[in-house]
Amino acid sequence: MINNSAISVKIDELKQSSLELLKQLIATPSFSKEENQTADIIDAYLSSFNVKTNRLKNNIWAFNLHFDKNKPTVLLNSHHDTVRPNPGYTRDPFLPTVEDGKLFGLGSNDAGGCLVALIATFLYYYDQPDLNYNLCLAATAEEEISGTNGLELILPELGEIEFGIVGEPTLMDLAIAEKGLLVIDCIANGVAGHAARDEGDNAIYKALKDIEWFKNYQFPKISELFGAIKMSVTLIEAGSQHNVVPATCKFTVDIRVTDAYTIEEILEVINKNVSSEVLPRSTRLKPSSISPNHPIVLSGLAMGKKTYGSPTTSDQALLNVPSVKVGPGFSGRSHSADEYIYLEEIYKGIEDYIKLLNPLLSK
Repeated sequence: MINNSAISVKIDELKQSSLELLKQLIATPSFSKEENQTADIIDAYLSSFNVKTNRLKNNIWAFNLHFDKNKPTVLLNSHHDTVRPNPGYTRDPFLPTVEDGKLFGLGSNDAGGCLVALIATFLYYYDQPDLNYNLCLAATAEEEISGTNGLELILPELGEIEFGIVGEPTLMDLAIAEKGLLVIDCIANGVAGHAARDEGDNAIYKALKDIEWFKNYQFPKISELFGAIKMSVTLIEAGSQHNVVPATCKFTVDIRVTDAYTIEEILEVINKNVSSEVLPRSTRLKPSSISPNHPIVLSGLAMGKKTYGSPTTSDQALLNVPSVKVGPGFSGRSHSADEYIYLEEIYKGIEDYIKLLNPLLSK
């Protein structure tokens, strides 16, 4: 027989300890690439619950007590790095302060509330036997700069993942798709010559033809969640002096990739249609999606959650498995001056994460 009173006490205890953990994290600067101290705090916190932790650089991860290699694994991931405080702050960004039901401090909303709520959820299920899935908790670094020493670094250590929950502030609604990002540098090659004579092959004119193509081209497949793929030429550079026809013209294109295409498919189309040399800066930040009929999505819908497509990029982009982005807090507060999260958002986030997973984990 389930002891509902004991469950309630356990959740209440996790809520209070999660709040204290978040205050510690806020009080400890953790800019991207400088998260070693918050990694120490998270490691010590999990160890205080007798959880065996693993660490690589500033990433901490752990598995549930009754891990079974024959069962699929769910990844619970959020980050503990922050951006630097912007000049608009009127409060000490590293002084966690509770006023009017809000916890103020840098990283409180993005993504501290999500992280501590996911840790609480992991601890709630940590020692429960006979779960249908294993749980892997990963508190990772460098998310704010899409760095290579964060989640991407430890993915090979985590083993096979069935699907993931990525903690970012979504008001606990479910982002079932996320745009990817592809940045390409293009080089149009011509021939230098004197501008006063009919010499050379002007690389700017050649680049203009390709720029016009980027402006007007529409990919045939349209995402139901995001609409058309957006390509924007954002930088251009050419020429050395007024009387020399330039031999090269370089320009940069920002491409917001939807779930309708892979990055590789987009590059193939571009290379077939432009004459410029195309150099991708990175193909790491892929679009993400999960089926609207996936059990974790259906669980959220049964709770009254909304689903949507997220225009922002997160560590979801690094996962090659289905994933959903969901967490307490509001994305509009991220990176803002005097950042805050409501205490009730954290507490409700813990409850909702537990409820979201329960139909999948329980017999």
